[in-house]
Formats: sequence, C-alpha cells, structure tokens
Amino acid sequence: MSRLDLKRFTFMQLMELDACTRCGECVTWCPTFAEKEQLDAITPLRKIEAVRGFVNQQYGLRARIFGARPIDETAFRTHSSGTYDCTLCGRCGVVCPVHIDTRSLWIAMREQLVDQGVYPDTMDHLRKTVTTSYNISGDDNANRLIWSQNLKQIPDGVGKKQHAETVYFVGCVASFYPQSYSVPQSMVEVLEHAGVDYMTMGGEEWCCGFPLIIAGMGDAAVECVRHNVEAVRKTGAKRLVAACPSCYHTWKDEYAHILGEPLGFEVLHATELLAEIVGKLSLKPLDDTVTYHDPCDLGRTSGIYDAPRAVIRAIPGAEFIEMADHHEYSLCCGGGGDVEMADKDLSAAVADRRVQQAADTGAKYLLSACQQCTRTLAGAARRNKVRVRSMDIVELLAKQLA
Repeated sequence: MSRLDLKRFTFMQLMELDACTRCGECVTWCPTFAEKEQLDAITPLRKIEAVRGFVNQQYGLRARIFGARPIDETAFRTHSSGTYDCTLCGRCGVVCPVHIDTRSLWIAMREQLVDQGVYPDTMDHLRKTVTTSYNISGDDNANRLIWSQNLKQIPDGVGKKQHAETVYFVGCVASFYPQSYSVPQSMVEVLEHAGVDYMTMGGEEWCCGFPLIIAGMGDAAVECVRHNVEAVRKTGAKRLVAACPSCYHTWKDEYAHILGEPLGFEVLHATELLAEIVGKLSLKPLDDTVTYHDPCDLGRTSGIYDAPRAVIRAIPGAEFIEMADHHEYSLCCGGGGDVEMADKDLSAAVADRRVQQAADTGAKYLLSACQQCTRTLAGAARRNKVRVRSMDIVELLAKQLA
C-alpha cells in the first residue's frame, strides 16, 4: 500500500485523533454497532484508534527515526468496512466528552479511503450515476417533474415559471422514487394554499451532491454544485427551500464553502417555511396521536428541532408524543450515510429498532421531515407489522387542508 496522504484531514482533525480519551461513551450510542457488534471497527473509538495508529506508523516519532512502517492491508480494509458501515448520524459527537466533531472526521476518513482506493465498489456506481445522469437513480434527469403528473391540476409553479421569489428544490428521492412522490405533491398543494410565489427547476435541478460528499467523493460533486447555484441565480429567487434535510444541509453549509463565495440567496428547510406560513392555512382537526422522528441531517447536523414541532402543534386536535430518544439523542432511521448501498441489512436493522420506539408511543402517525427517513421507516413498519403510518410532515399538513 502506498504512503498515506494526510491532505484530507485538517490540523484540528489530526489533533482530534489524539484528543480522544478512549472513554468508550460513543460506543454505547452508536446505532450501527448495536446491530453489528461483531464488527468492532464500526465504533467511533476504533475508527479513531485505527487512523491514529496508521498515522503514527508513517509519521510518528519512531517513523521519523527508523523510517515509516507499511500499513497492513487487511487492517486498512477492516477500517474501511467500519467507516462505511457508519450512518454519519452524529450521535457519537453529541455524547463525546471532549467535543470531537465526529461526523466531519468520518467524512475525512472516507475521503482518505477513496484516495487509497479502499472503499465499497457500490460507491463507484454512485459516482458514475450522479456525474452522468445528475441524479442518484440513473433516470433521465429531464423527468424530474414526473411526480406532478398525478396532480389534479399542474400549477404554474411546477415547470411553467422562469422566475419566482422562492425556488423549491425537490431533491432526487422525491423526484424519482414513486414512494416519495406524495411529498412534492403535498408541498406544492400547501404552497398554493398559502399563496407562496414559488417555482421548481425541473431538469435544471441536479443532484445536490450530498451522496458523493459523504461517500468521500466530494471532488466529483463540484460540477453539480456550480450548476445548481447558477441555475437558481438565474431565477432571481430570494430563497431556496428544500424538503430533504440532506439537500438543505448541503446547500446551507457546504455550497458556499465549496464555491468560496456567498450564494446570494437564503436557504430554508421546508419545515422552516411551513412554520412561517401554517397560520395562513385552514386546517381540519386531527383526532389522532402523532410522534416525530428527528432526521439526523436536520436535527444534529443542522440544529433544527423547533420548526417541525411547531408545525405539528399547529394541527388542531393532534396529540403529540415524543419517542424515547428525541432531539439531539434521536435514534437514526438507518437510511443515512450511504449505508443502505454498502450494507442493506444493517440499514434495515437500525430502522427496525426506531420503528419499535414509535410503536411504544401508541401513535397512529410516525412523522418525519425527510423523504429518506419516511421511506426507510415505512419499510421497517411493514417488515415488523407495526400499525403506524410513516409520513412526512407536509403530507399530513396537506391531508388536513380544509
């Protein structure tokens, strides 16, 4: 194996490798290790220990005196398996007593693994698909508005406007996966009822680049980033709204950094906009109990907890009950971090545990604010025959429109 290149790690991240106190608190909170305890390399503790060991072998004091030692290829591949079996949920970072930014550290590790050519083969397929089709499904990107064909009437905001105050960025999952079509359909219905001046971009919308960034292949996402920003700027929009938390985080926190300049418009998550306009909506009472799942990229990664709960509480008659783990301690749905591509069974096992927490509340509706979470949790509910309906918040809001 060639000499390790540390260019993917910041100086702070290299310090964090040594800052780990080895207390093991993170192990208790790791959702994937809880389902796959035979792979110790999954745990945050072991990932840090492994990379620290590799760095010391080639750059430590002993290496400087006696020369760098080669990295054991089997150990490096085991480390790769553990790193890609992580959902990047960030729970470990919440409980870390020395406040290591674990999520960013795991992505840097993946970038290094890609540089060394030691990563799951499925990521090559992902990279090719996104960089040639500009979406994660491989479908013709011109068909991004296919979900609108089932609307009773297609409004002007869906493919008929060139300019608007708000751009609704639909995202790959909602655009191309039929199980999620009702999310953009509901979003459009709510925006119409509230009188929002909005538009979608159709085929001019490309993948936000998030799947490549978290796969450690962020270099391949730059073309998508540049295209998307230029496309939105052409509309003259003052703000962009994304219903997908991963799209939202990427636009809000990654794009300006990648481009090296401000976007020139505001970025909101759909629940932030919904909390702003819900007072303009006439809603029917809901005589049922609901619970809410915090998406990792909306909650822990982006710090948005209040907006979705404000929307839920604005629905008259709805009884809201929190699950056992919520807010910053929320359990991952299992669908994040590209784990579903690397280990589908592991992703399903994490989702099963979360659905059981929902069942324990007795709620009829399991709400989230993420298409991927809703899809993953719906699958777990079917597998486990749990009588709970997994929905996005905007789907329930549209259902209750008077």
